[in-house]
Amino acid sequence: MFDLDKGESLVDIISYCLMPNHFHILVKEKMENGISLFMQKLTTAYTMYFNKKYNRSGALFQGKFKARHTTNDNYLKYLFAYIGLNPVKLIDKDWKETKIKDLSKAKKFLLNYQFSSFLDHCGENRKESLILNSDSAPKYFQSKKEFKDFINDWIDYNKVEPCQIDFNSDK
Repeated sequence: MFDLDKGESLVDIISYCLMPNHFHILVKEKMENGISLFMQKLTTAYTMYFNKKYNRSGALFQGKFKARHTTNDNYLKYLFAYIGLNPVKLIDKDWKETKIKDLSKAKKFLLNYQFSSFLDHCGENRKESLILNSDSAPKYFQSKKEFKDFINDWIDYNKVEPCQIDFNSDK
C-alpha cells in the first residue's frame, strides 16, 4: 500500500498525529490551493472508508478544517513538539496545564504510539515514514538525537518536573 505510485502530490507531509477524535498534520503546500484540495481528498476518502466499514452514511467531520499559515521559525519548530507530544493527552489529559504526572509512563506510551510521526522523527524505521517528506521542512534537527533533545528541552521549558523524558535511552 505504501509503495504505490501516487503521482504528483499536492502537499509534503512533514509531521502528523492521529487522535481518537481529531488529528494534527503539518504539511507544506506544493501548489496553489494544494492544502485545501489535499484536505478535501483526505477527509472524503476517510469518510467513504469509515461509512462503508460501519455501514453508515453522512458526514464524519464537523465543520471545515482549521489551518494556520506559518512563516515564523519558532512557531514552526514548536509544532514538532506540539504534534509529537499530543498523544500524552490520552493518558494525562491536563499535562500541558499542570505537568506530566508519570514521566516513565508518558515516555513508554509515546514510544509505543503508532498513530503519529513522532517515532519516525525519533529514528524508527517504519513503513509509515514513506508518507513523510521531512526534507520539505527547515533543518531544525541535524540528527535524531537533536530531535529527541528538542523534545526534552521543550518539556523542560514548560516546567514539567522532573524536567526530562530521556528519549535517548533504550528504556
